[in-house]
Amino acid sequence: MDLATILGIIIGLGLVVFTILSGSGSATIFVHIPSLAVVFGGAVAATLVHTPLGEVISAMKVVGNAFKVEPAKEPEIIDQFVDLAKKARREGILAIDRELGNIEDDFMRSGLEMAVDGSEPETIRSVLETELQYLIERHKRGKQIFSSLGMYAPAFGMIGTLIGLIAMLQNLDDPSNIGGGMAVALITTFYGALMANLMFLPLAGKLQNRSDEEITRKEMIIEGVLAIQYGEHPKNIHRKLLNFIAPKSRPLDEEEE
Repeated sequence: MDLATILGIIIGLGLVVFTILSGSGSATIFVHIPSLAVVFGGAVAATLVHTPLGEVISAMKVVGNAFKVEPAKEPEIIDQFVDLAKKARREGILAIDRELGNIEDDFMRSGLEMAVDGSEPETIRSVLETELQYLIERHKRGKQIFSSLGMYAPAFGMIGTLIGLIAMLQNLDDPSNIGGGMAVALITTFYGALMANLMFLPLAGKLQNRSDEEITRKEMIIEGVLAIQYGEHPKNIHRKLLNFIAPKSRPLDEEEE
């Protein structure tokens, strides 16, 4: 689990609740189901108008990625490329064919299959980069859905506030109801701002970070496949691929034996 995401939400909600209790002494006045429904439901409805239903459903399925942390795969992938490069130099690139079944990453296996088949480096790069580009577009659409939710939530908060104000103005003949009516009217604005800035927009940013990590990993794989196709020395491949890892995250034994 990604503790940063969970802690961020908990701390954010905790600070809001603390402020509410410090200022009013009671949190019950901030609980208003119709206001919550118009903000959340309205944001979802507007997003459905803006985006095809299938893409919205897909985005909801991948939102769990914001709460998961996968162990870094880059060092393992580098080691695989180094081992494959050694085997290719000893026995020829066709010897890699026997190792393809042990490669879990589909993108890496696809690139190595083309290399074993004798495809030109330009063709391998073109095919893999095209696949990567479509991946980027899919991730971009998923992020855009949560960005849209973050944009529409405050707008529907204002709509709910206007509805509440209109209802309140119709009852100005009873001054005792003005304060309560104004409070209820403003709750929807509160909900819209809270959802946008503590849920939707941060989730969009976290999904973008996850996407950037995967894109960098696949770019590293492309360079590794081409390096093997060109017959580069395993030590040079090791050094080249380490450049895709931040210095503080690199293995301690950077030098290939």
